[in-house]
Amino acid sequence: MSTIGRRISSREFRAEFSDVVGHVAYGGERVALTRNGKVAAVLISKQDLETLERLEMAADVEAYRAAKAADDGGRVQLEELDRELG
Repeated sequence: MSTIGRRISSREFRAEFSDVVGHVAYGGERVALTRNGKVAAVLISKQDLETLERLEMAADVEAYRAAKAADDGGRVQLEELDRELG
C-alpha cells in the first residue's frame, strides 16, 4: 500500500513549490517528486520525519540490545586478526 498522495515532476514542483510545500507541511500530504518518470525523492512533513527518526532510534536500540545479549565476551586483538587475515 502506497502512502504517497501524489506524484509530480521536478518541473511541476518548481512551478508549484509554495503550494506543494503547504500541502505537505500543513496537510500531512506526501508527495513523490519524479525525474524522467521515476520517483527520485519524496517530500514529507517535519512531523513525519520526526516519527521516522524515532522509529530508526528504536530499531537501533533494539539492535544494540540484541547484540549485547548475544555477546559472549570473546575479543580478538587487532594484531592477531591482521596475522589471520594476512
